[in-house]
Amino acid sequence: MPSERSLATTEILYWEIIVHQQVCGWFRWALWLSPVLVLCSWIGGSALPSPTAGGRGEPLCSAGSSVGRPAQPGPSLLRKVRTNSGEPVQTVQGMPAVLDSSNLYSGAAADHLSPVVGGALSRVYVPNRRSNSVSVIDPATLAVVDRFAVGASPQHVVPSWDLKTLWVANNGSRRNSGSLTPIDPKAGRPGNAVPVDDPYNLYFTPDGRSAIVVAERHKRLDFRDPQTMALQESIAAPGCSGINHADFSIDGRYAIFTCEFRGGGLVKIDLVNHQVLGYLHFAKKGMPQDIRISPDGTRFYVADMHADGVYVVDGDSFTQSDFIPTGVGTHGLYPSRDGQELYVANRGSHSTRGASHGKGSIAVIDFATGKVEHTWPIPGGGSPDMGNVSIDGKQLWLSGRFDNVVYDINTTTGAVKTVAVGLEPHGLTVWPQPGRYSLGHTGNMR
Repeated sequence: MPSERSLATTEILYWEIIVHQQVCGWFRWALWLSPVLVLCSWIGGSALPSPTAGGRGEPLCSAGSSVGRPAQPGPSLLRKVRTNSGEPVQTVQGMPAVLDSSNLYSGAAADHLSPVVGGALSRVYVPNRRSNSVSVIDPATLAVVDRFAVGASPQHVVPSWDLKTLWVANNGSRRNSGSLTPIDPKAGRPGNAVPVDDPYNLYFTPDGRSAIVVAERHKRLDFRDPQTMALQESIAAPGCSGINHADFSIDGRYAIFTCEFRGGGLVKIDLVNHQVLGYLHFAKKGMPQDIRISPDGTRFYVADMHADGVYVVDGDSFTQSDFIPTGVGTHGLYPSRDGQELYVANRGSHSTRGASHGKGSIAVIDFATGKVEHTWPIPGGGSPDMGNVSIDGKQLWLSGRFDNVVYDINTTTGAVKTVAVGLEPHGLTVWPQPGRYSLGHTGNMR
């Protein structure tokens, strides 16, 4: 029979074995977890603004960390660019000064033409998406004076930042045949096309250093040399399906792009650090189209084709503040030359393949009150899409997407004249237009 001492010794040895096994187990878990914790720490750190950068007022935000998250205010890039109306706006380096902080469109007022556009022919250039051509209209006679072939699926005619070239964005549909066709506005004739991947739309950074090709199919923004279109760098926006239209903050620090497909939404792009800042999804699924900033630079107006109206979004906080019903199939947005009104093209259909003679109309929003002042239906029905305003502001030119026409709309009475063009006209531009420089699209002039 074992003694009490031997029993005690045996018990001590048993517990030593148990403790040893537990310690070894914990040690193995620590070895496995260490690299995981390091990796998580690195990822978490990359998702936050850099403290050093934050001190400079230029946060660094991870594009990957933004995917699937609601947009959050907080980084200094999202704060208001000025505290009081009328104060000078501190713009990004290289961007022309804001002439009037209460009306950023003052530089594009009626008849304020840049000397650069002297000698340019007075024309309306209409890209016919299904005809792979551009129709050229003389606005004085309403006659089609020319028509020339361009690349596959031309979407928009876009004035360059320096106002010297008009670019036709041929996104090639789903083929690898995208290109940009330059037009000399003084001769009214095209040059040799430049091969470019998926150029659904085209914008320019406020400092003029880069063209931004909107590669819709790839959910990507390609920054390119504004003259040669050589690729500089790209920003992926994986959470923005159908990225297509944009406008820029009053100080040039960020842009907001619309996301047309899979429920729709917006993506905010940091133009200083070239990264995604965040995404915004509206309460109801929709199909956002064009977007325009308010004259004082505080709000963005977002046309939604499924919501039949315009969302109002605070640009700095990146939150929705209002919604304005305007009509069926809200699509294009164009400020008046005096910056007091916003012309809204309601395409008359919720479909991307709508029927002709739909419930198309033009709504006129007062920027000051946020109310619809007038609604002008297209006589006999129509499909007003995209375009721009004449030099004097007296005509609004819009393509009739599903009716194969262009509308010349009197901005005082709403009276409409039509001009027959090619198949499925889209983002036409009026040229010349007032302004010191172009941010792209069909003439986002400043």
